[in-house]
Amino acid sequence: MIPDGHSLRILVVNWQDRENPQSGGAETHMHEIFGRLADRGHEVTALVSGWRGAPDRVRLDGIDVHRAGGRHSFAVAGPLYFRRHLADEAWDVVVEDLNKVPLFMPLWTRHPVVPLFHHLFGATAFQEANPVVASLTWLLERPIPLLFRGRRGTAVSLSTIDDLAGRGLDRDTLEVIPNGIDLERYRPHPSVSRYDAPTLLYLGRLKKYKGVDLILRAFPEVLASFPEARLLIGGKGNYGGPLAELAAKLGISDSVDFLGFVPDDDKVSLFRRSWVHVLTSPKEGWGITNMEAAACGTPTVASDSPGLRESVIDGRTGLLVPHGDVDALSAALLRLLGDEAKRARMGDGAFHFAQGYSWEASADAMERLLLRAAGREAGP
Repeated sequence: MIPDGHSLRILVVNWQDRENPQSGGAETHMHEIFGRLADRGHEVTALVSGWRGAPDRVRLDGIDVHRAGGRHSFAVAGPLYFRRHLADEAWDVVVEDLNKVPLFMPLWTRHPVVPLFHHLFGATAFQEANPVVASLTWLLERPIPLLFRGRRGTAVSLSTIDDLAGRGLDRDTLEVIPNGIDLERYRPHPSVSRYDAPTLLYLGRLKKYKGVDLILRAFPEVLASFPEARLLIGGKGNYGGPLAELAAKLGISDSVDFLGFVPDDDKVSLFRRSWVHVLTSPKEGWGITNMEAAACGTPTVASDSPGLRESVIDGRTGLLVPHGDVDALSAALLRLLGDEAKRARMGDGAFHFAQGYSWEASADAMERLLLRAAGREAGP
């Protein structure tokens, strides 16, 4: 518990909560961090979007969750709900969790606002959305430097801070508070062995911008050397159909398993049993699945792109390849699949690297930041 007089009333504004069918890493981050702060005695409220059939109010992980509007209307419904129901509350600090289109909370409240940056889409929005939506996303990101300049905030990686500094924010006002890992859940287990056949794993959203097609395009070269190899693709998203069509076109469908939604317990088993984890997106805030795989002793082959180059240490916890270079990707996969000693050495390096990251440590850093933002000092 925190010392008397140091508890905070915290409002977190995020597009989604962890129960949302579209939730991902940013929502996991919100609940892992702010659920811990609620458990420590802080009063935490979240304003998020809803979905068809979702209750308007729910309590999750000690957080009082308010849902307004939906995925495509939250930019309007969220601020309106805040004005009607939450604006008059005595918040010590408001956290705007920026992982999609910003809501510009400094325009809506006089309470201290702390921006929490995962990553901004920038030009990558045009790889996923139609030109109208992508252009709108790009335009709505343009005022971020003006609105948040001078405010103390946090980002999940140095790559994100570099991006923000390039857009005009002062890097001296931002500190890295990385994503953590549930080190009790994600760890090797002596009773679980690797798959008999060489097995690659992707776990994440099936979105065009994630670059999963690159893994599929590299896989035929893997099969040429390891005909028994398997590629497991776990997750849901609107790009699942095109990916399945691409696998058929490449003639590799019999060696690729689309697993759909993967429950948490199954995720751990997949990380433990797979030979190599693969993530080839052009940009991430951090790359949390890289770290979950690492905690299970599984090396990763990833694109050498923002965020991913911080969650994979090239040559130590896995291999980084130029983003979009399919030949380099297949060569890296073959290097690890064909060298058991190298794979074991990098798996061990990955495990030890992951031990430096925990949700508890990230919650500690966030608590200190919010106490400062609210004009408090942490107790002894």
